[in-house]
Amino acid sequence: MAKDFAILTEHHREFIGRQHMFFTASAAAGSRVNISPRSTDCFRVMGDNAACYLDRTGSGNETAAHMLADGRLTIMFCAVEGPPLILRLYGRGHVIARGSAEYAWLLEESFAGVEPLGARQIVWLDFDLVKTSCGYGVPLFEYQAERDTMDKWANAKGPDGIEAYWHEKNLTSMDGLPTGMFADSP
Repeated sequence: MAKDFAILTEHHREFIGRQHMFFTASAAAGSRVNISPRSTDCFRVMGDNAACYLDRTGSGNETAAHMLADGRLTIMFCAVEGPPLILRLYGRGHVIARGSAEYAWLLEESFAGVEPLGARQIVWLDFDLVKTSCGYGVPLFEYQAERDTMDKWANAKGPDGIEAYWHEKNLTSMDGLPTGMFADSP
């Protein structure tokens, strides 16, 4: 049932385009494995072997710490509506810092220049393996809507409050690994 592919096919791209969420999985030597759900509204396929997502503020910044320490990253999509399928992208990732020229370029080119309040970085994945599996055991769910909770939280915090939150909660992982946020700051 599982199949390996060297690149994303058109069928894979169409499948990704129908999904409403994806999961990231990362780890570094001696750290906990982190798995995080994300909305696909921030996900972009950048080529046959590349993808990125606009990363918004979270309670931690584990993926960034793991990218800095190790770089291994897996992104998983699974159908919860329609025909069953699980699709994983295996590769190496890195973080593109908010405020960098590359971030500004990607934001303009791939996200129509729209930066939601609380966007903290872009996570880039170069993958060398696309793996599909059946997904027969994944239950069916019906998509209702995106949550507006993150936007409300970010608006209530405001830009200064979000930056203070980053300094308090997003500079190191739960295992004490640096995330690289503000690495170029004095």
